[in-house]
Amino acid sequence: MKILVVNVNTSQSMSDVIDEAAKRAASPGTEIVTLTPFFGAEAVDCNFESYISAVAVMDRVLAYDEPFDAVVMAGFGEHGRDGLQELIEQPVIEICEASAHMAMMIGRSYSVVTTLQRSVPPIEDRLRLSGLSDRCASVRANGMSTLEVDEDPAGAMRSIVEEARKAVEVDHAEVICLGCAGMAGLEDAITSELGVPVIDGVAAAVRFAEAVVGLGLKTSKVSTYARPDAKRIIGWPLSEALGLRPRPTAIQSGLRVGGRR
Repeated sequence: MKILVVNVNTSQSMSDVIDEAAKRAASPGTEIVTLTPFFGAEAVDCNFESYISAVAVMDRVLAYDEPFDAVVMAGFGEHGRDGLQELIEQPVIEICEASAHMAMMIGRSYSVVTTLQRSVPPIEDRLRLSGLSDRCASVRANGMSTLEVDEDPAGAMRSIVEEARKAVEVDHAEVICLGCAGMAGLEDAITSELGVPVIDGVAAAVRFAEAVVGLGLKTSKVSTYARPDAKRIIGWPLSEALGLRPRPTAIQSGLRVGGRR
């Protein structure tokens, strides 16, 4: 089984963190291939950057010219998952939904600890849209940007523990979800400090992907995630149009919207 794990930003150091987390979670025999987009923001902290990331993630997956079984989108509630589901038949697992689903299996309520306060509403919206918000006790922000989390793991750890403590003691959360792929690897330390289960979305998504693939399931193409109608789209794939990658192979060409340039 091969799972593509796609970082939603262009930070290689964050891709490395994500890669380590995914490989720790993967079962023996599961191959993890971690991809970094050809273009986009070095960190995704707002809607503008998230929409650019959505295009970049779809572009990067379509540029991968070898067989694979599933995709993990390593961005917490970022845009683009639905579009990618239309373009490919392999399961696409997004880490926000994966962590929330897993949290509800082991506790009555959960809280998300994310980065900036401006990231809270998009996460709340994603959980509400996915039907996962009823048992969410809170979404709390530690006040650090994604880049700051990447650059200062010790400071991030302290601030995440502080917000997680509030979530448990004030909001009565029974499980904590780490609301940023760059927070991967902090679960054990937070659990030791607070005594509650902590879920890293990358690990949760990898395990869910393994389960879906293991059951032989693929994305339904009956209606919502049917392939887009064939039409000409100017400048797509964007990375090819910008000269950021080689021209596609036959496999990639077949994945284009409507099979046309």
